[in-house]
Amino acid sequence: MNDKLGKIDHQLFEQLIYNNCGYKRKEVVTGAGFGVDVSVIDLPGDMALALTSDPLSLVPSLGLEESAWLSVHLMANDMATTGYAPMYGQFVLNLPSTFSKADFKVYWEYIHKFCSAIKVAITGGHTGFIEGQNSTIAGGGTLITIAPKNKLLVSTSAKSGNAILVTKTSALLSSAILAMSFPETVKNKAGIEIYQQACNSFYDTSSLQDALVAAGKNDENSYVTAMHDVTEGGVLGAIYELAVASGNGAIVYNNKLPIAEIQAEVCRIFDIDPRYSVGAGSMIIACEKQASAKVIAQLGEKNIPCIEVGELCEKEKGITLVANDKAAVMEYMETDPYWAAFFGALKNGWK
Repeated sequence: MNDKLGKIDHQLFEQLIYNNCGYKRKEVVTGAGFGVDVSVIDLPGDMALALTSDPLSLVPSLGLEESAWLSVHLMANDMATTGYAPMYGQFVLNLPSTFSKADFKVYWEYIHKFCSAIKVAITGGHTGFIEGQNSTIAGGGTLITIAPKNKLLVSTSAKSGNAILVTKTSALLSSAILAMSFPETVKNKAGIEIYQQACNSFYDTSSLQDALVAAGKNDENSYVTAMHDVTEGGVLGAIYELAVASGNGAIVYNNKLPIAEIQAEVCRIFDIDPRYSVGAGSMIIACEKQASAKVIAQLGEKNIPCIEVGELCEKEKGITLVANDKAAVMEYMETDPYWAAFFGALKNGWK
């Protein structure tokens, strides 16, 4: 049995999926790829169709509202990397047989609410109750948008020499979920204030505004070349993926990586390196070097913290992390440490 939790690793993706994606259609401009957030299909005229899919969350320790938020916004974060907001959504729900109709009503009303707030029309899908379903994954969804083909951003378009920017902080989502799932532990070890702030940060896990501000209205900021949202593997994992997807190397400066006190404290309790832990809500932005300060300022005007942490370089130079004035090959974590921390805490009876 495969005991690896989380997303499929890079090698297995290359071996099993990359070259086995059905019929090859010429209109598929961007298909499945490592570090690629969206697929892009060429449409007649000057438009293109962008699609992205993700699991839907149903996490009892969080609650129905929070699970619905994750279901909608983790997909929306992927679509945001194009510089455009999602427009349409398809949802496939495989619900536990023990999930009451009353709870389903609450859950779905929140899905509707969060989709409405970002102007996503739910166009269809499938809904059913499944015997033996006890996962925190309740199915899957796909978000779709249509935009000018010459303005849609994809992670493969980042260029050598681009600055690498990171919004907000590392480990946003993992620290929020851990605090909400193990409140007594976090209160006892970090204090009530840290606990409350970590919980409050849960609704900072959307990076849709980050991306739209960076790209500008109608993707007018042409100096932004690519974006990649931070999911499993954290900020460093996302930078690594962006570099690989775009065929570049990267130099990242460890002392510049944003790690706020709240996230650092929660990660310390669970023995997690925040740089490598799931951090939805943060966005990796590649832009022309001379425009870095401008992008940071534009985000700052919307109260979105952003910092330059390094730059992309020629692929031959590799992907390196500079710490204490020493450069070393950046490690890529195939398994996010959040998973072991969460299930380890459950096993140990942490409250």
